[in-house]
Amino acid sequence: MVRILRILGAVLFWTVVVSVCWVLLLGVVDPPITWVMVDQAHEQGKLDRQLVPLRTISRSLPLAVIASEDQRFMTHGGFSWEAIEKARERNRKGKRVRGASTISQQTAKNVFLWPGRTWLRKGMEVWFTLLIETFWSKLRILEVYLNVAEMGKGVFGAEAAALHCFGKPASALSNAQSALLAVTLPAPRRYSCARPGSYMQQRQQWVLRQMRNIGDVLDPEVLKRRKEKLEREAKRRNKG
Repeated sequence: MVRILRILGAVLFWTVVVSVCWVLLLGVVDPPITWVMVDQAHEQGKLDRQLVPLRTISRSLPLAVIASEDQRFMTHGGFSWEAIEKARERNRKGKRVRGASTISQQTAKNVFLWPGRTWLRKGMEVWFTLLIETFWSKLRILEVYLNVAEMGKGVFGAEAAALHCFGKPASALSNAQSALLAVTLPAPRRYSCARPGSYMQQRQQWVLRQMRNIGDVLDPEVLKRRKEKLEREAKRRNKG
């Protein structure tokens, strides 16, 4: 029994050490190919991906992604408990299942894990989310996410998607084009930013409105005001 406990302890210790080192390494080095990329390369017969630093991506794209995917990204620690509760409530009332994954969770899932919905994988997602929130900046999380996110069939990352959909680099994207790319993220193999249907166009307008409402949260002063607003709202809810 003692020997088994020692073995389990050693496995746990080295799992923690390896995962922490892996996260630290990818905090400064661009992530390699992911499981989803391998899967799509096999299915599509090609892979379109071009790595670019966040500073060369139009500021409108990370703001559109935040507005569309995770409006509290800059203020939470990796998990949005309010979004989880809202998703749970929607799922309880309707038939359509809605998730509540943050940008941090999606980054952890895309970069470090394999496809699937097992409890082991979910537990690893939580672990790696905590690690990247601890060791990476919010800007680094955005940079990695925008370089590994699937934005079309066999198309990964902002640069490849911008060239594929609009024939221009990610640095030249307009607000409207960034919003359209953000719309593809929940279902990149179903939605095409090159051929947007009526639903995508409606959703694009919604994202643009959210971008205006939230503001440029990458700006420290705007983010400070945003945090103060959220704190006031939380206090009002607690009093109610």
